[in-house]
Amino acid sequence: MARVLMILVCVLALPAVALGANGTESRSGDGYFPSDYREIETDPQAGEDIRKYAPVDSPGPHGNFGAQPVHDNQRFATFRADRFEHQWRDDNEEILLWDVSAWVGNDFNKLSAESEGEFSLDEDEVEEAGAELFYTRTLSTFWDVQAGLRHDFEPDPSRSFFALGLQGLAPLWLEMDLKAYVSEDGDVSAAVEAEYELFITQRLQLSPRLEAGFSAQDVPEYETWQGMTDLTLGARLLYQIRRKFTPYIGVTWSRKIGETGHNVDKEGGDVESAALVAGLRFWF
Repeated sequence: MARVLMILVCVLALPAVALGANGTESRSGDGYFPSDYREIETDPQAGEDIRKYAPVDSPGPHGNFGAQPVHDNQRFATFRADRFEHQWRDDNEEILLWDVSAWVGNDFNKLSAESEGEFSLDEDEVEEAGAELFYTRTLSTFWDVQAGLRHDFEPDPSRSFFALGLQGLAPLWLEMDLKAYVSEDGDVSAAVEAEYELFITQRLQLSPRLEAGFSAQDVPEYETWQGMTDLTLGARLLYQIRRKFTPYIGVTWSRKIGETGHNVDKEGGDVESAALVAGLRFWF
């Protein structure tokens, strides 16, 4: 038994002896580190400026790659079309719908613009069109607060609003867009949008979407009455040819709700509609 234990100890000790014999691997001895190795203080000291670039001639591995920029709160800009689609509605109406946005700014402060509307291919005219301009401020990692103006060009008569919004990513990765509006006539309304991206594969995704509108008072000239005014549900199947270029197909259904639906139906208007859609989502 003693002989077996001695053999076992020798076997376990062999790797340590071998590493100790190799100067480049042993941690005990000067040979473990390269000859030009030295400790470098990486944290900025009190009163010391943070470097925006690592100089070419400074010591360290980054010297092999030239001047390396340090990520900073720089100015960025982007344009995004979330929905740019052709709709075939069940009343034989064809609509071209756009929902686009753009912003310029840094990590915390941005100037953003949004536009949404519908163009009737049958009547060859714009049926709905609006634009919004916001100052956007980051509240937290996933949420922005927005304040600005909105103007509806169509339907006629046009009108303007003061707008306040909250935009971000809710738990369970639900994209939310909440906005409240006060019109030039003092009418108060709100809009809610929620969307979820379910990846079936790395490129194929299903995107359910919900939109709802609310009004604090009756505004008959714009066919809205107090309470919940409308609801739109949809689902789109997208295929990412590239991350910046994604065609899709889908379905959508919308309905006037509550007093708005009752009064629109009484006046002979369309209360409910469904459509097949084909479109493109892109950004740059």
